[in-house]
Amino acid sequence: MDRYTISDLEKLTGIMAGTIRIWERRYRIIKPHRTDTNRRWYDNDDLKRILNISILYRKGIKISTIATFSGTEIEEKVKLLTKESTDIETHLDELIVAMSDLDEDRINDILMRSIINKGFEGTFTEVVFPFLRRVGIMWHTGSVDIGSEHFVSNIFRKRLITAIDSLSPPHNPGKKKFVLYLPENELHEMGLLFYTYIIRKAGHSIMYLGQSTPFVGLRDLVERWHPDYLVTGALTSLPFGKPEDYLRRIGGAFREQVILVSGVLASYAGKISMNNVVAFESVNDLRKYL
Repeated sequence: MDRYTISDLEKLTGIMAGTIRIWERRYRIIKPHRTDTNRRWYDNDDLKRILNISILYRKGIKISTIATFSGTEIEEKVKLLTKESTDIETHLDELIVAMSDLDEDRINDILMRSIINKGFEGTFTEVVFPFLRRVGIMWHTGSVDIGSEHFVSNIFRKRLITAIDSLSPPHNPGKKKFVLYLPENELHEMGLLFYTYIIRKAGHSIMYLGQSTPFVGLRDLVERWHPDYLVTGALTSLPFGKPEDYLRRIGGAFREQVILVSGVLASYAGKISMNNVVAFESVNDLRKYL
């Protein structure tokens, strides 16, 4: 059974711990478990209940009214109210509940509603990536298992790959050549896939190398294909001894290319004096080179 502290619930739902305590005490909407030392803890069902209650509360239903609903009634009302919802916070709460239930159909429904309202790019920047950051918090607190994380991440991954494959061949007369890769031992490719979509949509040529690319293989492909840009990044500094040493290595090896770096590598790019290694923090920063 997954265990959450009241602090975990605050981070995952956006509801202040003090508010949750008031709801517990005044309305009995949730009954926390207790450790041997009388500290509160909550399970997966408690998390889903709080998330569903927060959705109803944001939709204008008084907490005193919600407290009279059974668990089934709360779930039914949430499904009814979110059927046409375009609210970002509601989407995030819905996705966490759907992930907990391993409900792929519901996740795809949430994505489709968001895409219709915000477009494909807006859905990933405003919904998917903020949601994955929440999942990261859950993973660090031990409140989500790796199976659930892979389950939901691969749904998003499939969406990105399908969107990339649906794009027309490069048509831009001034098209550039981009190699996209992740350094050795870096496996989190969601952001890289999204950048691939953005660059391909802008009409440029792509060579996608993906996860954990060996430096020797990267160097060989660059020598043969002669790209204009390399795009890379990393979620954490774990794959490197010193990230700045890695940046100096690729900056020195690929002097004819502009190397665009994101994630944790972006924070180190300014610490080295290499003009061809450039940090970018967002999609808008990346667009400057497209």
